Amino acid sequence: MVATSSDSGPEAPIAVRCVIRGRVQMVGFRAFAVASARRLGVCGWARNHPDGSVEVLAQGATDSVGRLLVMLGRGPAAASVTSIEETRVALAEQLADFQLVP
Repeated sequence: MVATSSDSGPEAPIAVRCVIRGRVQMVGFRAFAVASARRLGVCGWARNHPDGSVEVLAQGATDSVGRLLVMLGRGPAAASVTSIEETRVALAEQLADFQLVP
């Protein structure tokens, strides 16, 4: 079954763009995001920003994206997340995996 925009519930697809701030660069945060997203079946990408933040686009089932956001809020052991700014965005049809982008 293909989900449509009128679907709701735990398996309805959503896309969320996040900017994560704190000590999130040079601590394995993006690799943690990739491994966590792939384990949850979430597509998207992660990239560093010059201001020291990490941006993540996460797309997938509502429950899986929600679980990923919780994991990103904790980060890997060496990270220290101080804030996450989350914005719902339109679904991107071309996403098939979760990867690092420049």
